[in-house]
Amino acid sequence: MPIFSDTAVNLVPSIATLDAAQWDACANPDPATFNPFVSHAFLKALEDSHTVGRQTGWLPRHLVINDDDGNIAAVAPAYVKSHSQGEYVFDHGWADAYERAGGRYYPKLQIAVPFTPVPGPRLLVKPGEKARADEQVLAAAAIEVARQGGLSSVHLTFLNAETAERLKDLGFLTRVGQQFHWQNDGYVSFDDFLASLASRKRKAVKKERQAALAPGIEIEQISGKDITEDHWDAMFTFYMDTGNRKWGRPYLNRTFFSLLGETMAEHCLLVFAKRDGRYIAGALNMIGGDCLYGRYWGATEHHPALHFEVCYYQAIDYAIANKLPRVEAGAQGEHKLARGYLPVETYSAHWIADPSFRRAVERFLTQEREAVAQMNADLTEMGPYRKDEA
Repeated sequence: MPIFSDTAVNLVPSIATLDAAQWDACANPDPATFNPFVSHAFLKALEDSHTVGRQTGWLPRHLVINDDDGNIAAVAPAYVKSHSQGEYVFDHGWADAYERAGGRYYPKLQIAVPFTPVPGPRLLVKPGEKARADEQVLAAAAIEVARQGGLSSVHLTFLNAETAERLKDLGFLTRVGQQFHWQNDGYVSFDDFLASLASRKRKAVKKERQAALAPGIEIEQISGKDITEDHWDAMFTFYMDTGNRKWGRPYLNRTFFSLLGETMAEHCLLVFAKRDGRYIAGALNMIGGDCLYGRYWGATEHHPALHFEVCYYQAIDYAIANKLPRVEAGAQGEHKLARGYLPVETYSAHWIADPSFRRAVERFLTQEREAVAQMNADLTEMGPYRKDEA
């Protein structure tokens, strides 16, 4: 469905109808910075497994710009949302306030990777002289979709800082959040990384790694074609354990994990803990061009420090061995600080249709940005690294 009468921008209800190679030429033009989550295969697995769709409140309405030859020049993974679940940039308070004032917050338009708090591109444009213009057209088209559809707002979550800054000219407000990432400072081994920590912190990490493996636990890393359906069965069991305990309703189903293995196994890293010949805990990581992304974790036996070993220290080991510049360990978690993961800012952009509501949100965001900046500065100062380290 065309959005503008004079511009080749369309709303597409299924990513399966779009050419995968053309999508990926916009999403990941440089293999060195490959982001698995905006790839056609990842987003298609979400749709094909029915973890997104009308029934889950994530209705796909992808924005697509075609060039003069009919090829894809720019895309944005977009969803009409009837709730605020699975986003990790929490606006439940905004919704409550607006509806108490007599407004209708839902539905809204979300440009995001569902259930995935991973920073990356959201307005996906093919490199070239028209790239910046196409980015602006995509954002303007999102606003027009909201206006034509009577949607309250447009939200781009976990986008890069530069894009968030450029969207201000279109009336988008910038929100700043916090995550914890590990930076690879050219380490050649885990011991080399440990040497960068203050003495007390270094000893604590060593004790944790020893404690995690003390009950006769072995660690196994599996990736690529070595991943079998039995491995996915185990990983799904762990995922469901954490989901049921933490969230009450896990977002992904078993089919999604099989589809991920079929289409993206070379970008998957499973880290399992094994005791007495059986898996008792595991974590799923996604391998990017310049980052290892920690995603899901769970366990059927609970041992001290096992979570830190499987999720954080094994990820650092892998990143060092494979010369990846960083590890992103997902949303939230100040406990990551002591394990070498430092606070970083994340960004989202929000367009609000109602002018008075927009002003209220803008005041809130100004105060929130100041609080996040101060918190990050304080936490960085408390970090585990030696004070003589840069």
